[in-house]
Amino acid sequence: MTFGLVNVPVKLYSATEDHDVPLHQVHDADGGRIRYRRVCEVCGETVPFEHIDKSYDDGEQVVVLTRSDLGALPAESDREIEVVEFVPSDQVDPILFDKTYYLEPDSKSPKAYVLLRRTLEETERTAIVKFALRQRTRLAALRVRDEVLTLQTLLWADEVREAEFPALDGSPTVSDKELAMSAQLVASYEADFAPEDYTDDYQVQLRQLIDAKIEQGDTLDPAETFGEAEESEGAEVVDLMDALRRSVESSKGSKGSKSSGGSTSKKSTKKAG
Repeated sequence: MTFGLVNVPVKLYSATEDHDVPLHQVHDADGGRIRYRRVCEVCGETVPFEHIDKSYDDGEQVVVLTRSDLGALPAESDREIEVVEFVPSDQVDPILFDKTYYLEPDSKSPKAYVLLRRTLEETERTAIVKFALRQRTRLAALRVRDEVLTLQTLLWADEVREAEFPALDGSPTVSDKELAMSAQLVASYEADFAPEDYTDDYQVQLRQLIDAKIEQGDTLDPAETFGEAEESEGAEVVDLMDALRRSVESSKGSKGSKSSGGSTSKKSTKKAG
């Protein structure tokens, strides 16, 4: 991860996991497993995943894109997580949040990692970063959670739909009495949020149903039914203070050139990226 001229070597780990009970599709007549096969429409053969490429069809022509083609794109080959700006945390709309990752220090000394973490905490800012992951350029928010840096990928602005509901046009007037009564109701439900106090009732009940069927012998033979992390080595930060000093000087010089009209504005640069 790059922070000005400071290099912060990190490893990326998914911070969440799916707790849903895994279910398969089976034939209701005999319990046989229903499988999806990748069948070629030209030769009719089932194609292994390693022989599947991607294509773009504009209605007149089809362009085939191989793994080599996609892997050669500059955004895909770049393994850096680049900090592009620091913003007030309340400016990042929660509707943009997608998936969360933990960042683990990946160097002999975690000093640069701790420095960035402390900086985010004390300035009460969120770092906006850009990086590539699984053939996509990602935008993300870098935050601190329990003394660990977390990366929350963000949806792009054009991926969020506009909320346009005609029923809300000319909304009815709410009286002060109704508002006061509603506030009383809210007060009666007030509490500190503790996510561990909540459980997924459907998954609990589903597991109870499965256990009950196993207990009463309503099961099938699995053999008859079914048949037979990203890592990178980061460079060590040799002189942290020198990198910080040069980053600050570079930032000041950049601001000076922008004010004199020597470069494009930050807004136009973002759009171009």
